[in-house]
Amino acid sequence: MLDVYSIINSVSQDFSLPSAPPLPPPSSPPTVSRYELQKRRDWNTFGQYLRNHKPPLILSRCSGANILEFLKYLDQFGKTKVHNCSCPFFGDPHPPAPCNCPLKQAWGSLDALIGRLRAAFEENGGRTETNPFGARAVRLYLKEVRDTQAKARGIAYEKKRRNIKQRISTNYCDKSLRR
Repeated sequence: MLDVYSIINSVSQDFSLPSAPPLPPPSSPPTVSRYELQKRRDWNTFGQYLRNHKPPLILSRCSGANILEFLKYLDQFGKTKVHNCSCPFFGDPHPPAPCNCPLKQAWGSLDALIGRLRAAFEENGGRTETNPFGARAVRLYLKEVRDTQAKARGIAYEKKRRNIKQRISTNYCDKSLRR
């Protein structure tokens, strides 16, 4: 007499699934750079600004003027003291006493913000030609902010220009080092 249980056991052993190979240790998710995190945060902040705008704005209809409006809106959260022309400390890099001049966003912060938003716009499907963050009005505004803040703090900002001879010799040295 055949033992039914032994047949079932032998058949089930023949069709048993092979043991799965051990799983690799859980890998950590790819780390995102600080720049990428800040870019994402800035992009979300700008999106929120568009949604809260009266009337709400659509990204595809944004112009340089809307970007300037956004930058001026951000001034209310600034931490950089910018002296007015009528302030007795105008042009003094280290004022001896407090004054009532407004706090604004620092030029460097605005410049970096616009750079991150330009990149985020293009990463989110925008075309370079239609990027409102690269508009001429935005570039001129940033230049004006830089110059105004430099004057208010008494720091002359001049673009460094090299002598033509220096430029030629530098290019020659660079080329000879590449060989």
